[in-house]
Amino acid sequence: MRKHRIFEHLLSVRENSRRFVFGNSRDRKMEKIRLNIIGMSYSQSQSGAYALILGEHDGKRRLPIIIGGFEAQAIAIELEKIRTPRPLTHDLFKSFADVYHIAVTEVVINKFSEGVFYAKLICSDGKIEQEVDSRTSDAIAIALRFGCPVYTYESIMVAAGILMEEEAELSKSEDSKVESEVEEHISFADATSAELKEMLQHAIENEEYEKASKIRDELYKRK
Repeated sequence: MRKHRIFEHLLSVRENSRRFVFGNSRDRKMEKIRLNIIGMSYSQSQSGAYALILGEHDGKRRLPIIIGGFEAQAIAIELEKIRTPRPLTHDLFKSFADVYHIAVTEVVINKFSEGVFYAKLICSDGKIEQEVDSRTSDAIAIALRFGCPVYTYESIMVAAGILMEEEAELSKSEDSKVESEVEEHISFADATSAELKEMLQHAIENEEYEKASKIRDELYKRK
C-alpha cells in the first residue's frame, strides 16, 4: 500500500542519512523551495506516529516527515479551522507573539541529519529579524497559524524527497477510505441540526477533532 511505501522510504532515508549532514555544507545550493501541505497518513508500523506529507510547489516531489500524534493533531485542527474551548500550545504561541507585535514571516526546513529534520522560524517585529530553532512539526503548526510560507533546500529534497505517484494510483488508494466512511456520513445526514450541534460540542470536548470536522461540514451544507 502507498502508506507502507512512504514509511519504508522514511526508514530507508534515516539509515542512509547517517553518513551525511545536510544544512551546514557551504557549497550546496541555497535556493529555497516552497512547500505545501499535502496531507497526513497514520503509520501502520509505528504506534502513534504520522507521516506529514509536504509537496513541492509547482513540482512533483513530496517530502514525508514522521511526526508525533500531538503535533499531528495541532496541524489537523488548524487545517480544519476547528476552534477548541481553550487555546492549545501553538495557539498560545500565536497569541503571545501577537501581543508583542512579533510575526513569523516564514519557516525553513534547513537541515536533515541522522534521519531527523530541523527547522527555523524567521521572526520579525518590523525592525529586527531573528531566527529561532524549532522542531519541524512545531514549525509547520506555527506556520499554519501565522499563514506564512514553508521552504526547504534542494539538497534536502534530493536526500529525503520522493516522486509523486500517478494520480490514478493515488485516487485508487483513497477509494477504500471513502467507502469505510460512508456509513458515518449517512448517520450525520440523518441527524437534525440540533443533534449535530450537540454531537459537535461533544466531539470537541473529547478532542475527536477529525469527527468534529466532518460534523462541521454537514452543518455547513445545511446553511
